[in-house]
Amino acid sequence: MAKSYWLINSNRSEVKRFMKNDKSIDGVFEYMFIDTGKIVGELGNKPPVMTNTVSVEIDLAREIYERLLSKGWRKIEKNWN
Repeated sequence: MAKSYWLINSNRSEVKRFMKNDKSIDGVFEYMFIDTGKIVGELGNKPPVMTNTVSVEIDLAREIYERLLSKGWRKIEKNWN
């Protein structure tokens, strides 16, 4: 499975997971999946409920990641099983 990068919003209610495509579709590898999820219960007790997935080009994913960081989102490590 591809390495994932996680962000959480400032009120700790929503997460974003950025994960590089590890399978080829028509020979193209250069895009990322961005998943959105809601925190249920206390962070760390249960995995977030993923509600949406989009795929975007790598450069756009970087822009989105940086924009979220500038708006107060923070990097986190996955800490649930």
